[in-house]
Amino acid sequence: MGAGFFTLTSGLLIFGLPIFVVLLLTVFIGLYSGSSTSLMLIIQRMFSGLDSFPLMAIPLFILAGNLMSTSGLSARILKVAMLCVGPFRGGLAMTTVTGSMFFGAISGSSPATVVSVGRLILPSMIKEGYDRQFSVGLLMATGSLGIIIPPSIFMIVYGAMAGVSIGALFMAGIGAGVVYGAVFLTYCYYRACRAGMKPQPFPPVIELVQAVKDAIWGLAIPVIILGGIYSGLFTPTEAAAVSVIYSAFVGLFIHRDLTLKSIWKVCIESSVITAQVMVIVSAAAAFSWYLTTSNLTGSLSEMLSQLSDNKLLLLLVINVIVLIAGMFLDPNSIVIILVPLIIYVAQAAGIDLIHLGVILCVNCAIGMFTPPFGMNLFVASSLDNVTYGEAVRGALPLVWLALIVLIIINVFPSISLWLPSVALPNI
Repeated sequence: MGAGFFTLTSGLLIFGLPIFVVLLLTVFIGLYSGSSTSLMLIIQRMFSGLDSFPLMAIPLFILAGNLMSTSGLSARILKVAMLCVGPFRGGLAMTTVTGSMFFGAISGSSPATVVSVGRLILPSMIKEGYDRQFSVGLLMATGSLGIIIPPSIFMIVYGAMAGVSIGALFMAGIGAGVVYGAVFLTYCYYRACRAGMKPQPFPPVIELVQAVKDAIWGLAIPVIILGGIYSGLFTPTEAAAVSVIYSAFVGLFIHRDLTLKSIWKVCIESSVITAQVMVIVSAAAAFSWYLTTSNLTGSLSEMLSQLSDNKLLLLLVINVIVLIAGMFLDPNSIVIILVPLIIYVAQAAGIDLIHLGVILCVNCAIGMFTPPFGMNLFVASSLDNVTYGEAVRGALPLVWLALIVLIIINVFPSISLWLPSVALPNI
């Protein structure tokens, strides 16, 4: 039964049907052909999958990210990044990395990070003589930081599924995001030295101070969100609501780049993105329920449990499964489908669920720019006449670099767990 079920799912995916249709159609066929269970339960499970307070943060963070991008905060933050690292060898490439880290801490979305940073810096990199494929590949790879560095929509979904603290996951993501960014910054510097690029004069301190002053309202957002969560002032969902109000206030009354008309447009765009995410979440909830009730989850968990005595081998298998899934599915689908299959086995093997969440997150970040269906490949194709082929050729060398980061995070759990253990010792 299990082999036939997963063959059916794979076949529907190959036909190119939308993910939520594949998940629901598979459950429908499974119930209709082999069970007397009422098909109405599919609808009930879809709605119950959305009946979660932490998931309310998703539409709010999406709206906040779009408001920040529209209000010009991303351009101001990127200017600060440029002044900080631009004078070094490979400064523009390093600006792409640091800019993605800054904007990832605001948007919580990988595609939004790629678009916001790419529109501003990709033309400049190509004009400065950077290889076009490398420029696009770096943008896609570092744009994936949007789902690692908090606030992360992926971590909200994982926390809701696994029943772990979203605040602790956010803290764990800081360590992983810093390591990811540091590895790519080092690679940019090495590549620039090898190409014989020269460093540039550092800007006057007054110019940097002015840039920070202009961007201070944007730079304060992660501090407000994370500080409020970790101090206990508000929950992650309440933090998302605060970020919406804050970004709208800054855009309307401080920078005055937002108008009521543009806010209405941003709300419509955010509603569409939210619907795309939530329909997958609801369909995946029904799919996960069917996997559990039909004992398909138990069968796979039993197979994986045979590896529970060997923690490293189990982690290797989990990583391979998620990496392959990331080539075809979006991160939210992956976490909702796979977490019920692996969470209990991972616990039995002594794997910390917060560390596991970061591992899955980094895997999915890599999947965002891994051919053939990594989402960032298609997002980048909308920038500066980039073709899909150029995006793929630019991504492949950097996939290997990202895999080095993944190995580091797997081997050294303290990268993820140190900050949560210090700041939140009771979790």
